[in-house]
Amino acid sequence: MAGQVFFLSHDPFFFFFSHLVDIVFRPETLSRCESGASSSPRHRHPTSTPQATKQPPQVVPRRTRTSIKLFSLRAARPALRSVSPLRQLSSRSISLSNPRIMAALAAQKYTPAEETEIQKWIAKADSIKAGADKAVLDALNADLATRTTALGTKPSKADVAIYEAVAPLVKTWSPEERTGQEGRPNIVRLVDFVQNSPLFGLEVADKVVVDQEEVLYVKPPVDAKAEKERLKKEKAAAAVAASGGEKTVVDLTKEKVAAVADKVAELKDKVVDAAAGAAAAPEGKQKKEKKEKQKRPAPPPPPPAVLSPGLIDLRVGHILKAIKHPEADSLYVSTIAMGDKPGTDDTTEVDGQVCRTVCSGLNGLVPLEEMQGRKVVVVCNLKPVKMRGIKSSAMVLAASPQIKEGEADDHKGPVELVNPPADAKAGERVYFEGWQAEPEKVLNPKKKIWETFQPGFTTTDDLEVAFDAGVVKELEGKEGLGKLVTASGGVCKVPSLKGAQVR
Repeated sequence: MAGQVFFLSHDPFFFFFSHLVDIVFRPETLSRCESGASSSPRHRHPTSTPQATKQPPQVVPRRTRTSIKLFSLRAARPALRSVSPLRQLSSRSISLSNPRIMAALAAQKYTPAEETEIQKWIAKADSIKAGADKAVLDALNADLATRTTALGTKPSKADVAIYEAVAPLVKTWSPEERTGQEGRPNIVRLVDFVQNSPLFGLEVADKVVVDQEEVLYVKPPVDAKAEKERLKKEKAAAAVAASGGEKTVVDLTKEKVAAVADKVAELKDKVVDAAAGAAAAPEGKQKKEKKEKQKRPAPPPPPPAVLSPGLIDLRVGHILKAIKHPEADSLYVSTIAMGDKPGTDDTTEVDGQVCRTVCSGLNGLVPLEEMQGRKVVVVCNLKPVKMRGIKSSAMVLAASPQIKEGEADDHKGPVELVNPPADAKAGERVYFEGWQAEPEKVLNPKKKIWETFQPGFTTTDDLEVAFDAGVVKELEGKEGLGKLVTASGGVCKVPSLKGAQVR
């Protein structure tokens, strides 16, 4: 028996149960439990019934005592409850002074300007905790549209502060509030990133569940020309209204029409006078003028374009954001700035930058997190095509292993994106050394320029992207490798694939 008691005393469950019994039999707990037991018909003591009042007091049997103790545990349960897991997380794990978080972020170095920005983000998080209205959350979602973290791409304690402020809110949002047309997908993305990334060292017991496949709305690209014309008309209408309404748009239009009508009448008179003079001239003179016109030589045809990979318009692109295609499992839809001028066809303005929408078959080959806020090399003069309902206006260059003879091209990977130099700017020209040329505005699909030169795109043993002229039959007699470089002189590389094909 002594051995049995010794075993129980070292059992973790025994310690836990002893602690509960100690709490249950405190005076304040017992008083509440007994009042609860006396008022409950299910657990009423036999001596409390009307029949028992006339009988002499009896000793309560052991079994009845046990039932009273069990009921006491039930009654004491509200007193033993702790705060919710999310509140525990807020008070311990997500404290900005938590050693684990500080150790995870210790490797990061911040400039004074970044430190100032971190404090602003923490103040913004504190205001959201105090009570955030719809406008504040919408503004936060807009601020995060072009940022992977609060500082752009660098993790900091500001991200943890924002997570602590918005995670309880995001947890209660419906799918429409998360990724719908009026939703806040950028806040949801940050919450998912912070709670799962090892960069922050969080151990979240009750994570916010985020379904990355559930994207209810994808913003369609805006026609830049139509949008510019609309803004122009609104500005003109506002200017007329500000002038006191002296002249309406209709009045100004009528004045312009009248001026054009006067010019047309004037030109008509000149034409009539010229026709009358021509009729009075001798007939032979008219025939002579016609013969002279016929003898004028035709303008020479434009010189043929030099056959070169330089005809392909390669530039540095900056991916502002990327999402999964709502209608295709293998596609990403990226918003990429690549140096286009405002008003260029198939572009839209996002956060002050002129961008194109690009669909790429990288879903399942490159993690979605690696597609956010990074630099890539893009082919900018391919003819735009629709891919499952979304118009794609460029192509992202990536490397994959060469296909061996007899093997099928199954696009299984591995795949690595081509990386321009870190200091390269969006829109900077990229070309192969020794093959610099003026690129075509839009590649004619019938000429198959891309199909002709792409087989020569490869990677070297130094992981540099290059063009091998000896592979292209149309360049017979020409050999050698030309590195893929930016206009500022930096070389484009891949992380690890040697002798790969680039497309």
